[in-house]
Amino acid sequence: MNAQTPIVLGVVVVVLILIGVYVFWRRSKGATPVEPIRRLYKTVGVLGAALGGPWDSGLDDSDWAEISEVLLAADVGVEASTRIVRGLRSAKPESPDDARGHLARLLRSELDDAPRMLRLDGEPSIVVIVGVNGTGKTTTVAKLSHRLKEEGKSVIIGAADTFRAAAGEQLEIWARRVGVDIVTGQEGGDPAAVVFDTISAAKGRHADIVIIDTAGRLHGKKNLMGELKKIYKVAAGDGEVDEVLLVLDATAGQNGLAQVREFVETIPVSGIVLTKLDGTAKGGIVIAVEKELGIPVKFIGLGEGLDDMEPFDPDSFISALLEES
Repeated sequence: MNAQTPIVLGVVVVVLILIGVYVFWRRSKGATPVEPIRRLYKTVGVLGAALGGPWDSGLDDSDWAEISEVLLAADVGVEASTRIVRGLRSAKPESPDDARGHLARLLRSELDDAPRMLRLDGEPSIVVIVGVNGTGKTTTVAKLSHRLKEEGKSVIIGAADTFRAAAGEQLEIWARRVGVDIVTGQEGGDPAAVVFDTISAAKGRHADIVIIDTAGRLHGKKNLMGELKKIYKVAAGDGEVDEVLLVLDATAGQNGLAQVREFVETIPVSGIVLTKLDGTAKGGIVIAVEKELGIPVKFIGLGEGLDDMEPFDPDSFISALLEES
């Protein structure tokens, strides 16, 4: 063996290790949240494909109609789709890449610039979860509790849905699975009393965060919306509620916006959790919600598992929508 062979082999090994470290670093930097969104949104690749046709003479009326139809089918909404197509036509793109660049900027301008991180300043911080029946509200409470616990926070849940039979038991199962404390009340009891007891318990146990689950009330039920106001008032106490998160079923599409409006008129909703985007939902509903209501989407639901909830990232969302399949 040549005397220099071990040195050469050593250099090769070091280089391979460095390459491996670099690849791992690149993957870890790019793993979130583009990949979950690419798997998630059913409109992935559709917009990109609509822009990928022949460009010898630019886009004709049928191409513009197709882009508009894709936006509408993605639940972006009529007004937003009209603005986006009008802006893209005015830009007069000269190539598919040029069109994607302009469209990315137009889509981004439709999304809210408000902070998307949870504001948790209280001692304890208080998060109230609201929404209509069947939107995934209870599992959202569990996912959020799990996420905050993973971040090193101590969490206590208040099961203030005292109207639905077995709601407290269902949430207790989730609480045990997540490994957090829970305060429940009697079925049919006063939900505001549960809120008061939960906050008192959190202060006594020096918990960091209180998460209040509320009844899956139907918008239009005035007595239940009045009860929600009472819950909010008790939760705020002499201060304020850190976050009010409205859980919205993405599969409801444009019809879901009617549900949101009445909640917004009842209490100060600070963020949206958009669930069931792993089903038949179209990702464009994010744009419709934010543009029409001015409320930021803070989390998106990817499934039923505890880890199946991601912070919403606008740039990754747009990148996924414009990527050709």
